[in-house]
Amino acid sequence: MQLIFASNNKGKLKEINKRLPPEVNLITLWEAGITESIPEPYDTFRENAWGKAAYVFGKTGIACFAEDSGLLVPALQGAPGVYSARYAGEPADDTNNNTLLLHNMQGINERAAYYQSTICLMLEQDDIHYFEGQCHGQIAEQAHGQGGFGYDPLFIPQGDTRTFAEYGPDEKNAISHRGKAVADLATYLNDRFFRP
Repeated sequence: MQLIFASNNKGKLKEINKRLPPEVNLITLWEAGITESIPEPYDTFRENAWGKAAYVFGKTGIACFAEDSGLLVPALQGAPGVYSARYAGEPADDTNNNTLLLHNMQGINERAAYYQSTICLMLEQDDIHYFEGQCHGQIAEQAHGQGGFGYDPLFIPQGDTRTFAEYGPDEKNAISHRGKAVADLATYLNDRFFRP
């Protein structure tokens, strides 16, 4: 089964590919011939995921899924939220985003935060399914670790003292927001297409 993943983010691709059924041949945007950036004009993860999936399906007619995710900090009124990738402006830059987040958290004691992931699977124009996952934790006082991407050096999952950037990929996948959403996607694909 061919399935386009509406992203060229290598970190996300690696995380997701490991979880999908082996019968799924995951294709990137580049491999599908889509080189332009896809607009994300909406205020919710669900709408942005749908928008990206609809764009890719409209261009290719091939089953696809898109994921929109971000970090939400209640003490910052939910920021960076849907603007997580471009929090510090264009072009998107993880280091600048982390620096701005730490700056905006100065003097704030309530450091609770959570990652949200929403996947929109579009098998046909009118055959659409959503899968969601969350991971709760808090924002560290300073960056730690070399792994992961995005806000991983600052995000400490609930019940731990390490940041996601100090986790191995499999360890992170087991509890991450994206890991949960992808696990539900994989279960759905398995049950619908590959299990007798």
